[in-house]
Amino acid sequence: MAFGAFLQAPAPGVAAAADPAPRRRSKVALLLLLPGVLYLAVFFLAPLVSLVMTSFQEPVEFGDIGQYQTAFRWENYLAVVETYAPHIFRSFSYAALATALALVFSYPLAYFIGVKLRQAPFLQSLALVLVVAPFFISFLLRTLAWKQMFADEGWLVGALQTVQLLPDGAHLTGTPFSVVFGLTYNFIPFMTLPIYASLERLDLRYLEAADDLYAKRSTAFWRITIPLSLPGIVSGTLLTFIPAAGDYINASRDFLGSTETAMVGNVIEANFLVLQNYPAAASLSILLMAAILVLVSAYVVRSGTKDLL
Repeated sequence: MAFGAFLQAPAPGVAAAADPAPRRRSKVALLLLLPGVLYLAVFFLAPLVSLVMTSFQEPVEFGDIGQYQTAFRWENYLAVVETYAPHIFRSFSYAALATALALVFSYPLAYFIGVKLRQAPFLQSLALVLVVAPFFISFLLRTLAWKQMFADEGWLVGALQTVQLLPDGAHLTGTPFSVVFGLTYNFIPFMTLPIYASLERLDLRYLEAADDLYAKRSTAFWRITIPLSLPGIVSGTLLTFIPAAGDYINASRDFLGSTETAMVGNVIEANFLVLQNYPAAASLSILLMAAILVLVSAYVVRSGTKDLL
């Protein structure tokens, strides 16, 4: 045994004094966590439990519309799946298509800002401001503006009909095209910013090494840039797909959609506010959350970025 270790060792028969510092630090950590835990319990866990209980309720016998009582009517879930299966399929189809389109448009933009403009900080900052500029305007106002542009009497429809890209009498609003377009447009910043964050940290020396080894630019892009930016792609995809699947603004007939393009969010809104069928609305909400959780978990595991869960 070294002489220093011998001096530090406790004397025989004398127990080493317990260090109270870790215990104090653990108490401080618990106190710091307490407000967040209480907030989640009050504003997340309690509403979720209430939503689950509502989804199993049944109508009060001989009661008025909107009166329900506590029960365990699991048939509510089967009923909403049978009734609103097209809306569920439409929601995930629109969300997946909008997410794919947002990725196609956002990755080149994020690559240009994060890599090509790295040597020009002012232009890089200006480009980032332009990306987040839509957030300065209300989501509803932006969607309503596109409704005006896509209107039958708008200049866009007239121009498309003039060049015969749109048949006479055809519409842009109330179509799947307008709904997917609205979803893509509104969620592009959510896709661009996480990808930019990954590309901005990309070490350009990897690309220089690939060039020194006579690798093609396309090979370096697919073998180096894409894998290193994969966490940003996954994060952007999740930030786009999850809210897009539950969106009810773009698909609403008051904005870019119609009754033929209604998504799950529109059905939940109608059942809760108009039809007062609270169990159906709650059941659809639970099914939507469960389906998104399963799809997102499978996607993250498949992409090899389990640390994002």
